[in-house]
Amino acid sequence: MEQEQKQKKPLSFGATMLASALGVVIVSAVCGLLMLLTMISMVLSLSKMDSSSTTIVKANTVLKVDLGKISGDRTGTGLSMSLGEGKTVGLIDAVHAIQAAASDDRITALYLTDPGTSSLGWGSMTELRDALAAFRQSGKPVLAYATAYSQSGYYVASLADDVCLHPSGMVDFRGIGGEVMYYKDLLEKLGVEMQLIRPESCSYKSAGEVYTRNSMSDANREQIRAYIGSTWRTLLSAVSASREIPVQTLNRVADDLSGFMADDARRSLLVDTLCFEEDVRAMLKSDKYNGRQLLPVEKYADNVKHAPNKAKDAIAVIFAEGNVMDGSAKGFDQGVYGDDIVKALRDAAADDDVKAIVLRVNSPGGQATASESMTHAVIQARKSKPVIVSMGDLAASAGYEMSCMADAIVAQPTTITGSIGVFATLPNVQKLMRQKLGVAADTVGTNRNANGLTVFRPLSPAAQAMMTRNVEDFYKVFVGRVAEGRHMSFDEVHSIARGRVWTGADAIAIGLVDTLGGIDAALAIAADKAGIDNYRVKEFPAEKDTWTQLSELLGESSDSDLTLGAKARLALRWHRASRAAQSLSRLESDLLYVAGSEGVQARLPFVLID
Repeated sequence: MEQEQKQKKPLSFGATMLASALGVVIVSAVCGLLMLLTMISMVLSLSKMDSSSTTIVKANTVLKVDLGKISGDRTGTGLSMSLGEGKTVGLIDAVHAIQAAASDDRITALYLTDPGTSSLGWGSMTELRDALAAFRQSGKPVLAYATAYSQSGYYVASLADDVCLHPSGMVDFRGIGGEVMYYKDLLEKLGVEMQLIRPESCSYKSAGEVYTRNSMSDANREQIRAYIGSTWRTLLSAVSASREIPVQTLNRVADDLSGFMADDARRSLLVDTLCFEEDVRAMLKSDKYNGRQLLPVEKYADNVKHAPNKAKDAIAVIFAEGNVMDGSAKGFDQGVYGDDIVKALRDAAADDDVKAIVLRVNSPGGQATASESMTHAVIQARKSKPVIVSMGDLAASAGYEMSCMADAIVAQPTTITGSIGVFATLPNVQKLMRQKLGVAADTVGTNRNANGLTVFRPLSPAAQAMMTRNVEDFYKVFVGRVAEGRHMSFDEVHSIARGRVWTGADAIAIGLVDTLGGIDAALAIAADKAGIDNYRVKEFPAEKDTWTQLSELLGESSDSDLTLGAKARLALRWHRASRAAQSLSRLESDLLYVAGSEGVQARLPFVLID
């Protein structure tokens, strides 16, 4: 007993302190190691965003094309994908993947699905539909399935061998409408007067009217009716040919909404079969489709894009997608930044391997100064190499100006283009500040118009005259550019300009576009003008790696040779920021879902957070 008590004798104070210190050291070391491993894991995870992996394609593979996974013209970077719903693919890479699959013996069929969330416009959908039509012409079948077809999604899906729909689904087939929101009354209630300045002849340049009117002007109504009518006719012609339904019948189905519900859609011959997705998977395994596994197009596109190509000659493809802005993109900014496009054109023109340039334009326009800079860069590039423009969903206003000086312009029949015009707006917030907020502004200046452009009072007569002259002069420059580039007289261009929007199908008839087609048509023209047969595609502007984007986004050094420690710090900051944003986005999306929900719902009253 005494021996037991001796054995259980407590440690001395010094021994206890030593043991505690040793425990702290061990725990700290373990925690430090875990933190190091975590940070290394984040670094490796982010590094993988820039790496391309080859997917093994097995025999009897069906290529799955999910319209919701195709985003924009150019495949995004790893960092931008991490902000979305996982891996996506750009339209151009998706089209080239579908073309490659047509001659790939391992791929037996194509499975198209429409989740109804696609952001693609009519021009992109037309390009995709053309690629699927070419795939079918190779002798391989296409099967389409959706729980609900969007109208543009059905436009693409209608060419499939089998068009399938969920038994409780629907087909959005009702015609194309145009709706414009006007804010004049709201601004008046707030005490804001929007001052719109545009050339007197630019009655079709209607963007600024949303602040100064309560309804469509006659000119705007005319142009909207014309371009949605042109797009609808393109859709009707395509669906009629694919489904063997007369155009008159399709119009009646749209007018009566008699193809909306699943049973009605089948009776109207818009779809072939009502079934569940498991039934579709069984169909894909049948002798007709001979598929044993599905391969997402976004993965197959990686294989196609990074396949070895030893051709010395190259054609540069320069992507100009988004709103036109001055300056240069930082982080993962999206848009057509003037300095970046100018540099891309200069780099491509100076590259000895590049024999021609295809400028892919998908833009509604934007800042005039950036537009002028890019147009000048196109003129300079043309002096050394052919420049061909490929238009996407839209290439309007500044998007058309940068296109007009090219050797040739290619557009889809559903591309929105033209809008040759200019306008300016300046708000007058005097009533808002004085009557609503009780804030007064007083001024002092050295000259009569030193404060002539302030937002706290109406434009002075001299300032009004100056801005009017400014937009009038720019309009003349714009029309002159188009006249020179399209080999037309000033008056000929003015008669079809005045800010008016056209579809590609209409634009070709009036000389604004040379031929209809997608980027492959533009590449073919470029190769022909350059006198080359075999070539590789070289994309501009050069993509920034994940670390450069993170550095710019988080305001740190953009040195590409970052140390492991610097990368770890960036990864940790990004991880914290993305987790915070994720929490906010969950709350936002949940509130928006509830606010926008209509009809019968079957939904959990909570969200599971991983």
